[in-house]
This record gives sequence, C-alpha cells and structure tokens, in this order.
Amino acid sequence: MNIIKELEWRGLVKQITNEERLLKAQKDGAAVYCGFDPTADSLHVGHLMMIVTLKRFDQAGFQAIGLIGGGTGMIGDPSFKADERKLQTDEQVKFHANAIQNQLLRIIPDVTFANNADWLGKMSLIDFLRDVGKDFNISYLLNKDSIATRISTGLSVTEFSYTMLQAYDFYNLYIKYNCKVQIGGSDQWGNITSGTDYISARVGSANTEAAGFTIPLLTKSDGKKFGKTESGAVWLDANKTSVYDFYQFWINQDDNDCVKMLKFLTFLTQEEISELELKHKEAPHLRIMQKTLASEVTKFVHGEAELNKAIKLTEAFFAGNILNLDDDLLELAIKSIPTVDVEKTTLAIEAIINVNAATSKREAREFISSRAISFNDEVIINENMHLSEVKTIKNNKIIVKKGKRKYYLLNLK
Repeated sequence: MNIIKELEWRGLVKQITNEERLLKAQKDGAAVYCGFDPTADSLHVGHLMMIVTLKRFDQAGFQAIGLIGGGTGMIGDPSFKADERKLQTDEQVKFHANAIQNQLLRIIPDVTFANNADWLGKMSLIDFLRDVGKDFNISYLLNKDSIATRISTGLSVTEFSYTMLQAYDFYNLYIKYNCKVQIGGSDQWGNITSGTDYISARVGSANTEAAGFTIPLLTKSDGKKFGKTESGAVWLDANKTSVYDFYQFWINQDDNDCVKMLKFLTFLTQEEISELELKHKEAPHLRIMQKTLASEVTKFVHGEAELNKAIKLTEAFFAGNILNLDDDLLELAIKSIPTVDVEKTTLAIEAIINVNAATSKREAREFISSRAISFNDEVIINENMHLSEVKTIKNNKIIVKKGKRKYYLLNLK
C-alpha cells in the first residue's frame, strides 16, 4: 500500500515536505511520530484524526511512535491561540502525561510511546542555546505563522521557544529511533518544518531523510468546530463521556458530514464507504451511515464489548424500559442521564421542574394529570408527595421518565 495514495483518496493530505523521502521511509520501515500535548488527563474526539492517522501509518509498515509532550507541555504551543497558555505544575503535567499514555496504549496498543521530558528535562539552558538555538535565525522564526499571528497580541519568550523544542524532539527521535517522518494537524506545519530544517542543519542537507506530513483539520459542513457539543468536549475517557454518550455523538452526525468522517476516522475501504453512501441514499431514514460511523469509532476507542453495551442501551432508551437492564448497563444508563442533586424533602412537582422535565408548575401538573411522569417506573399522581416517599435505586437515585423516552435523574442528598 502506497501511504500517500491511501491518504489521498481519504482526503487526508494537506501538506508534505518531500514525497520521495516519505515513500522511502515507508519502504525502509522507518519510524513515524505524532505528538500529544498533556493539557488534560484525557484526549477528546478532536484528537481522533491524528490517532487514527498514526494507526494508518503503522498498518502501512512504519514503526509508529506516539510522543507524549511531558517536556513541551511545560511550555505551551503558541500555534493559532490568542492568549498565552496557563502553565501547569510539574505534577499536573506528569499526571496528565501518564493518563494520556495509558489511554493511547489501550486504543492503539501496537504503537511505541516516548516522553520528551526524558531528554528535554535533562537539557540545561546553556545546552539549549548552544545545541538548538544556534541553528535558528530570528527572521526564520518570525516568518512562522504560529509565531507571526501572535506577535501583535503578545508572545512570551517561553512560547516563542516552543517550535525549537519540537524541532529538537524530531532530531532526537531521528537519531535514536530511526524516525524519519513527523505527522500532525495542519496547524502544526510550522513546527514540523522547523524539525525538518533543524535536522538538515545538523546532519547536512544532502544527507537528511526527514519528512513532514500534515492532515487537514476536521470541521463540520456548517463550518463549526468538530468535537464540541453544548455540554462541552466529547472525551475519549468513558468516565468523562460515557460510552453511550460517545456512541450517540456519532449517531447524531449530519448526513452531509458522514462520508467525510467515514473516510477520516474509520478503516473501511473505499468500496465499503461508497456502498454505504449508496444504501443511505436509498433509505436515509435508516441512518445506516451514522450507525456504521458510530459503531466503527466506538469500537476503535472503547472496544467491541463496550460498543455492544452502547447499542443495547440505545435500544433500551428507545423502547423506554431502561429499568429492566442488568446492573452494569443500568450504571451506564445512569451516567448518561442529565442529573440534578435534590433534597429528600423536595416535593414531586418541584423535582420535576428542577430536573428540567417541565418548565413550570402548570406544565408539570399537566404532565402529572396525563400520567406522563414516573419515578423509577411508578406513575406519579400526587404532586405534593415528598421524594423521601419514593423507593430509590442505586444509592438514593430516582430515574424520572417523561412520556415514552425522555429520562432525567434525581440524586437525593
């Protein structure tokens, strides 16, 4: 498989520094790396593009390396950000770096991992200025978009130095790990070319085999940023975004985005995606593309067993019978339902409003009179009953059901 052609039909080629070097690296089975910044203790769906792409390079014969930015994470990448990043403590960075590495090990276990704190942390300021800074001209750095766009709004020496540290990462991996290619999102082009240029300066332009590759950033058809919902980021950690909510995120994607996402984020072939597109046009109400996208991505991130749970839970929510689920699935359901903490002395009618099942007492009374509200499957007929009178489940919890399929959760204090 020619890696460039494979990525081209998927629409994943944005920029390549040198195609010949990239293909030679593939032929030689050289290493390729992608960096992950430890800004939080979990990655989110916005990182999936790079995770999946790194896996594609692995499948194409490269030795894939995931580089955890335990060193650069102490600094902050200025790329297209309006403000200086708030610096994290050493303990925070180490905790986040460890969490992200463990997360990636679970998703892409065949990938090798490294942490740039192992070499950047040992480098003194004098070492950095002599061994790295000496090979970077100020005018060269000022022409980097990631730096130039921040000059007018303010850029510290700290973040100004980031691109040089990332360049040193590439050089270090190039020398010690036979890593010939760095990949990243299109916003990383300036940092990546800093690396290829620095390697050329160190080993000689005639001898360098380093290449850089970027993929386009994933945006939705309406131009909005991908991966954000009203409740915030969609995390790859099931404790932050439940597997059910993760699955539902993909199920709810717009028709106009599905083909692109299937190409970008799944390992389905060109023929399989074309067949799905045709079937979808014949019966769009079946949402076959969304269901396939949700299944493929959820299985990739969380595994087949968790995917099956998400599907069963989806069916239970649709059928309106989640209280019939076994304990494990009920726990997952509870994590996926909007939750409000209330006192045990709260009246039923107030609880219905507090949990947003109704917008007013008048509306709540209408729901109660039409027997449309139930607490843990018991239809509510008395608006003035206290929650303490309700038989709770799972440590003082009440599942509020409105109609056939709307669920809310009360957590009694």
